[in-house]
Amino acid sequence: MILLTPELRCMLRANAINRRAALRDERLEPDPVPVLKWFNPTGAATWLATELDADGDTLFGLADLGFGCPELGSFSLSEIASVRLPLGLGIERDIAFESVHPISVWAATARRAGSISFAETLLRRAAVSDLPSEDG
Repeated sequence: MILLTPELRCMLRANAINRRAALRDERLEPDPVPVLKWFNPTGAATWLATELDADGDTLFGLADLGFGCPELGSFSLSEIASVRLPLGLGIERDIAFESVHPISVWAATARRAGSISFAETLLRRAAVSDLPSEDG
């Protein structure tokens, strides 16, 4: 499994560059949508990444190690890639992940829900309930 494709890398870098430009220009920091989701296929750990620093290793996003307290912050691509799980497994990228919600919404929902996984369920349900009905 490729954890970070060139396309995803470019998207993450663009978000980091945009945030730095906003800080430099004294504008409000952007609130990007997560670019990708990684997960532990044998456990509860999940990460949503929005930015990648110029070092190519330091990411920013929402991390949930399965202890009930997801946090916004930095984490390391090389550390995620080095995780070795039972049966020869490693951390996986959710290739079907997509979101319309900015990272602030993910963080608030995950903190209330206690996990990124449950937040994902809640955000999907909310999106479905916001869809217009066939009746109008």
